[in-house]
Amino acid sequence: MEQRLRRRLGYVNADRISELPEALLVHILSLLPTTKHVIVTSVLSKGWRSLWKMVPRLVFASPNQKYEDNVISTSLVSHEAPVLESLRLRLVRHNYMYMGDIRAWLGIAFARHVRELVLDVNFRVSFPGSMFCSASSLETLILKNSIHVDVPCPVSMKSLKTLHLKDVTYKDDESVRNLLSGCPSLEDLQVDRGYSIHDAKIFIIAAPSLKRLSICDPCNGREGGGYVINAPCLKYLEIEMIKGCDFCLIENSPELVEAAIRNVSWIVNETILRSLKPIKRLSLNLSPLEINCPTGTIFYQLVYLEVYTHKVEWWNLLILMLDNSPKLQVLKITDCLPCPYYGLVGKKLSEQEYVPECLLSQLETFVWKNYDWTSEEKKEVATYILRNAIRLKKAYFFINRITRKCNELEERLQMLKELVSNSCHFVSKYE
Repeated sequence: MEQRLRRRLGYVNADRISELPEALLVHILSLLPTTKHVIVTSVLSKGWRSLWKMVPRLVFASPNQKYEDNVISTSLVSHEAPVLESLRLRLVRHNYMYMGDIRAWLGIAFARHVRELVLDVNFRVSFPGSMFCSASSLETLILKNSIHVDVPCPVSMKSLKTLHLKDVTYKDDESVRNLLSGCPSLEDLQVDRGYSIHDAKIFIIAAPSLKRLSICDPCNGREGGGYVINAPCLKYLEIEMIKGCDFCLIENSPELVEAAIRNVSWIVNETILRSLKPIKRLSLNLSPLEINCPTGTIFYQLVYLEVYTHKVEWWNLLILMLDNSPKLQVLKITDCLPCPYYGLVGKKLSEQEYVPECLLSQLETFVWKNYDWTSEEKKEVATYILRNAIRLKKAYFFINRITRKCNELEERLQMLKELVSNSCHFVSKYE
């Protein structure tokens, strides 16, 4: 009776968290950063001794300390969840780790039908294609850093939808082709190349289900090589930092919706822009001097365009796009400071023979980010667009915070504001 009374009055501190449903407790444990933190909770009570084994997410990270092999092995063998949702391994080299251990861990994970695998190592690890032949349940695969992909024959990852390859190397062109051909359900592919020139030259991406593709390749030593993209379902494309390749061919992507093309300074093939004809949203950070702009290409579906100003002859690229985008509704110009290529180069606005159709009938929103109000050339561009975009509804000028407010700035902004109609919402503010 006394104990009941004390409980009722709150004198007894009940272990309320242990009274929660097991499914909720497992979910809470899965939010901890690593499996080491999860295992530590087993000392909290008798009911928690085996609870960690039901957590469907195993994370091992050893950036500053050695992990004994049996810690990871024991955790994988003891795991009792119906499905291993995720296995993440971030490993550094030490005297007790061998490639055979990593292969054994992955073999256990594949046997447990792992759905997500993230492998990040700072020492060279070679993975033969046979490692992926039993990965039929894998839906997400992320390989990072010093992993060497050697795939002499096609793999079998029929469930894989997401593949990220970050700073990994490839034995040859065939390894790339065999890896991707074994992923018929692939929807998201991210390729971040490193600086190794002893790598695949011709990177062929043939993926019938691919919807999102990102490529970044800063290496300058891939002469004679390049990229061939055949993705009929591709909707989102990002190409950045392709420096040393001779070509980038987009052969079959009729469903493209959005693309960003940046810093492709050594690509001279005009098929990049020509293949973007069905695009609706486009971001360009390149110079006409560095890419041959296609003549006669009309972007009939383009409604959103972003152009960066710091590349050589950026204005020629802008006017080219305006001339060939009759349905453009939103135009965004972004200044990137500081930059050695800063300034207006090439054809002047006074030499423009006619006003682009999109300015006269379609453009509704104009945005200038990091607007450099001190540049007469930028003022000329802004004045031209505001004066000729007669259907403009919104105009935004964002000024960099490091810019000081002064009377001259306010006068220039007021002058720009007077160029638009009263029905246009004109905004200028600091970022």
